[in-house]
Formats: sequence, C-alpha cells, structure tokens
Amino acid sequence: MKINALGLTTVSSYGDILDVFFPFIKFGEDQYVGEKNFVTASQNKNLIEVNCDLKDLEKPIKDLADAYLRLHLLSYKFVLPNSISLEGLFEILPNVVWTNYGAVSPKEIDKKLLNSKLQNKSLSIKSIDKFPRLTDFIVPKGVRIADASRVRLGAYLSEGTTIMHEGFVNFNAGTLGKAMIEGRISAGVLVGSNSDLGGGSSTMGTLSGGNTTKISIGENCLLGANSGLGIPLGNNCIIEAGLYLTAGTKVTLSDNSIVKALELANKDNLLFIRNSTSGIVEAKINKSLLELNPKLHKNN
Repeated sequence: MKINALGLTTVSSYGDILDVFFPFIKFGEDQYVGEKNFVTASQNKNLIEVNCDLKDLEKPIKDLADAYLRLHLLSYKFVLPNSISLEGLFEILPNVVWTNYGAVSPKEIDKKLLNSKLQNKSLSIKSIDKFPRLTDFIVPKGVRIADASRVRLGAYLSEGTTIMHEGFVNFNAGTLGKAMIEGRISAGVLVGSNSDLGGGSSTMGTLSGGNTTKISIGENCLLGANSGLGIPLGNNCIIEAGLYLTAGTKVTLSDNSIVKALELANKDNLLFIRNSTSGIVEAKINKSLLELNPKLHKNN
C-alpha cells in the first residue's frame, strides 16, 4: 500500500526543522485527508512531499518528517496503535518550545521572549517537549477534549470519546469506540468501546520501568477513581476505586485459590475488589453491565 503526503515544515533561523504538519495524506487508493491541489497551490517554500510504502512503517524511523508522518497516521486513524514501528522516535524528535506562535527552537526562545516584551506582543509558552499537543495539528471529529494540553499528537481517538480535564492520552494510544476518559491512557494502551476510566485512574505503559506487557482495556469496562491497571483487561470488567492491579498482584478467586493477576489477563466478566476486612484482593464474577450515557457521548 502506497502513502503519499504533503508536509509543511517549521524551520528555525539555524536551519533546524522543528516540526512537520501534514495537511494532505493519501493512504492507499481511496483513503485520504485534505486536498492536495489546495496545499500545492500555496507554493510554500517549506512544503515537502513524502512517499513511502506501508511496509516502510515496519522499519525504524529515519528522519523527522518520517516521525511526524507516523504520528499523523495514528491520529488520523489510518493505522492502529502498536501496528507500526516507532523505534527511534525519541532520538529523532527535537525538544521544542511550543508557543501560541508555533514551534520555537530552544536556542531562539530567549530572543523571541525579549522581542515580544519590547513589541508589547504576548508570547505564551504552552510547553517545552518533544511532542506537541494533538489539537495544534489535528482536530478529531466527534470528540470532546476538556484540556487540549493533555492529549499528545499520535493519540488515536474514536468518535464518541470524551476526555475530561484530568484525562490524559499519550501518543500511540487511545480509544476504539465511545469512551469516558478521566484517567491516564499511557503509551501503547488501547481502550475498548463503551469503557470508562474514572478520575485519577491510570494504566501502566511500556516506556519505562521495565514493563514489556502491552496493557489494554476491553469493552464495557470501568476503572474506578484512583485505580490502576498493569494487565490486559478483558471485556465487561471492573476495578474498584483505589485498587492498583499489577501483573504480580496476588488475587483470590471464588474457590479460594490464589493466582497472580497476570493469569487473569484478557479474562471477561471479572470484578476486582479489595476485601475491606482482610485487605485481600479478590476477583468475583461481574454481573453488572456498564452503559455510558448516550447523550454525553454523541459529540456533534
């Protein structure tokens, strides 16, 4: 499958490329975003064209344009998280000062700040990071984001997703259907349709800490407030508020046998609770069915 894309680069006065915005991408024969003729008519001197094959995305990232193209492909939902290689991403992405005037090189920001004060023009610094926020490049359809600074470019957000103020979605992660996100979706984590991550909840990522298990959340699941997840969770599962379930957590089953939580990975219809008397983590059969409010997730 062939991929053709047109990108607009931001270049510092030192000649460094800081970011690449892709307003046009053709993915295969019949999938595309943007209008190629409209972009090329601008005759922007910083316009670049990128051509590659789907198999090229299985290889390590080769340059900054390649890195930004892969992040765009994820956020445009042409490819699923964990389906393409992001090897080399952190080495290639430069640290950038993200401002209300766009990307600025750290080497130039002091001069930019001084000039803004001398000219009485407000220069607001949003962040200093390798990743920009998603909405500075792509505005996903049918999605609510209460605080745009908490969603990075490379997030995969399906229609019907609501991300509240304390919700966070990293790159190469996201939702596969309507979902309520008031917790943290770490890199590599996918959340199934009709699932709810309560306030302060978190999912364990694979960027640090030595964890190599890909965490996922099935459909119709609930992570209670301030809970945590370190295993792949099946469909129709609940983790009670405040319970952090790691791969090594000892879990008592209904027959009084004890297993590590990892042995319950991807199992459906489980309710994980901590016995308030003994402190033991228990897994019971979940007999309830989570149903998100349809009025809240029709994000027109």
